[in-house]
Amino acid sequence: MRSWSAPDIVRLPGSGHPLHIHDTASGSLYTTDPEATARMYICGITPYDAAHMGHAFTYLVFDMVNRVWRDAGHDVDYVQNITDIDDPLLERAAATGEEWRALAEREIEVFRQDMAALRILPPRAYLGVVESIELIVEFIERLRASGAAYELDGDIYFSAAAAARFGEVSGLGRDTMLELFGERGGDPERWGKKDPIDWLLWRAQRPGEPAWDSPLGPGRPGWHVECSAISLHELGMGIDINGGGDDLVFPHHEMGAAEVRSATGTGPHAKSYVHVAMVGLDGEKMSKSRGNLVFVSGLRAEGVDPMAVRLAMLSHHYRESWSWTAAQLHGAEERLARWRRAATTEYGPDAMPMLNRVRAALANDLDTAAALSEIDAWAAAALAGEGDDAAAPALMRDTADTLLGVELPKR
Repeated sequence: MRSWSAPDIVRLPGSGHPLHIHDTASGSLYTTDPEATARMYICGITPYDAAHMGHAFTYLVFDMVNRVWRDAGHDVDYVQNITDIDDPLLERAAATGEEWRALAEREIEVFRQDMAALRILPPRAYLGVVESIELIVEFIERLRASGAAYELDGDIYFSAAAAARFGEVSGLGRDTMLELFGERGGDPERWGKKDPIDWLLWRAQRPGEPAWDSPLGPGRPGWHVECSAISLHELGMGIDINGGGDDLVFPHHEMGAAEVRSATGTGPHAKSYVHVAMVGLDGEKMSKSRGNLVFVSGLRAEGVDPMAVRLAMLSHHYRESWSWTAAQLHGAEERLARWRRAATTEYGPDAMPMLNRVRAALANDLDTAAALSEIDAWAAAALAGEGDDAAAPALMRDTADTLLGVELPKR
């Protein structure tokens, strides 16, 4: 599947620092130590609606990971999926009378446009479930051969009892797991399963539903197995980061980790699991069920500058829940205007100390708010007429662009 266009990145003087980031599995900060090429898999959207601010914030966070790694001298192999066949997509298509493929294609294109506008670095591989059916089937066959899967009325389930180290990602107790499983797409009440927490790998064809012929019988993949199969196929074992929103800790990432361990006989699949907190609106949780979503495409249609949207998000730490407000957007627009004026001054203070402090802030668990403050301080000094370095405004502009993804004008 086609990804989106990549923004140019200017190489900054010197080198960035190793990234320290919070690992959900250990519950502590982890110093990433990639080889020459860092490997990252981030779970994508189900395209039955446009990307809202929660989605945008998640992909912005991992864009920052990407930029910090690149600044430290690594190449980055980034893979993202898109769940272009699943129950929510089929339900939305049925409710609106739109053909499900057309719905998915339209929303995928909106998502691409949103990501390009926000200057999110694109994945090397951007793969949908539909184009990955064959490799997902092969992965499920590996699970069957390992003894971790069983059949129930034509469906194929993963047996939680066969999962080595189940709970290694979330650290949750069984009661909490069962509660979340039921809330987040699972079927703990289905009769005939060996264990209520067992999860679906392959859904046999139901009347009126799309299906694909395979050695497993006609049907389609379950949710979790798509990411396991795609990430293992594209990136292999021991990837540096597997990430997404914090609602994916359980069941999605927990069950994916179990699948990969069972299929390969080894693990863990990822060195660290990184999760992003939820975004609300005016103090309430933002969700499709509440109907209080703010869409990136909607803001763009209103004429909001995507760089202001990006700055508004960057003012928050990725592990803390926050709410989108009009006041925050206004503040981000004012900050953007100041930065643009400062980037076009003739002179300014030496910008290397500012660059070094921005690098240190981002390496410290992506402290983006601190990084913004460092550029704020430099901009304030430059606008006050301080400094006589003619090269400093260009370095400030390149720092904002390369490390924070905020495009500023040239003088």
